[in-house]
Amino acid sequence: MSEYNMLNMGEQTLGKVEIAPEVIEIIAAIAASEVEGVASMKGNFAAGMVERLGIKNYGKGVRVELQEEGVALDVYISVKFGESIPTVAQNIQDNIRQTLVTMTGLEAKEVNIHVVGVTFEKAIVEEA
Repeated sequence: MSEYNMLNMGEQTLGKVEIAPEVIEIIAAIAASEVEGVASMKGNFAAGMVERLGIKNYGKGVRVELQEEGVALDVYISVKFGESIPTVAQNIQDNIRQTLVTMTGLEAKEVNIHVVGVTFEKAIVEEA
């Protein structure tokens, strides 16, 4: 990876620490999927095809943009039917911010939530 694709965490006592944007994507995706009301993370067409081949994409549904002001994240989700979308979105933002600070020490400049679908529970047919 090129230096321009890495987030420099500064000099440590034994050397420097850099975090790849893919690592931030994975952390954010796992933090978002832990929130109650999130049905699934939504990726693009290519990510869907890769998963069909059996390769798990843990960063699916998250796009990280490294800016001079900080890290900006775009999260694409599908919400369970009946859940409050504003509440779920706020909980995702809070959980991602908390997890990023805990694991990397990074403060996210912005965490944008994009609700791209609603998932309905499959009807359970009971036999009488």
